[in-house]
Formats: sequence, C-alpha cells, structure tokens
Amino acid sequence: MMRTVLFLCTGNYYRSRFAEELFNHHALRTGLSWVATSRALAIEYGVNNVGCIAPLALKALEKRGVAAREGKRSPQQCAVVDLETADLIVALMDSEHRPLIRERFCGWEDRVEYWQVGDIDLAQPGVALSSIETEITALIEKLVHSRRRVE
Repeated sequence: MMRTVLFLCTGNYYRSRFAEELFNHHALRTGLSWVATSRALAIEYGVNNVGCIAPLALKALEKRGVAAREGKRSPQQCAVVDLETADLIVALMDSEHRPLIRERFCGWEDRVEYWQVGDIDLAQPGVALSSIETEITALIEKLVHSRRRVE
C-alpha cells in the first residue's frame, strides 16, 4: 500500500516543491512505499511567482542529479481532502505556516509536523534548500527504519 506525505508551504512554488521532488527521488531509490505531494497554504501570496516551480528549486534539484518529475505542474492550493488523504503532513516553517493552518484548516494544526525552513526573505536559498535536504534524509531514514520494524 502506497502512503503519502504532504509538504506544505505558502505558495507551493519553492520549498514544498523542492521537498516533494527530493523526497520522491529518495523514496523511489530506497524502495519505500511512500510518495510525496505538495500544496500551498496561501497561493494568493505568490502573485510574483513566475512559472510552475522556482528556478532556484529546479537548479538545486539538477545540482543533486534529481529530475523534477512534476516540474510542469502549476502550484496548487491545499484543500481539506489533501489533508485527509495524507499519512504525514509536513509544513516547512512553523512560525509562518502554523497560523495559516489554524486560520484556514481549523482543527488540523496539531496534526502537522513543522520544520524550521524559512522562505527566501528569511533564509538564503542554499541554506534553506540544504536544510530541507537534511530533513528529507532524516525522514527517509525514519521511514526505512519503521518499514524494517513492520517486516
């Protein structure tokens, strides 16, 4: 049975898209029965985002030898069904995303795992994307370990 991790950020253009693509690359490589998707918590805040995915995210993926399989998909707004169908929900920045989840998805804020990866105005892209990579590596290791315990 395939399980799903949902990555959330504000615009579904930069951080969550990078996390989705990187997670899917590593999950496939390690044979995990997990797939990632990503959504925006406030897509309307991304009015200045040009294209489907941030060029910074694409370049960082390419640098890591990862093809952006969903790179042509436009950013998508999160809906309750996205939350309901996810086995794990990760928001990329606690202080930024917890209030949005509380406001827009009442009752869900405590069901989300929060990371500490600031947007472009708070963290240099190299630092932010490396932090996401570190978190993804730890998450993959945790899921591989929990799969071994079940088998």
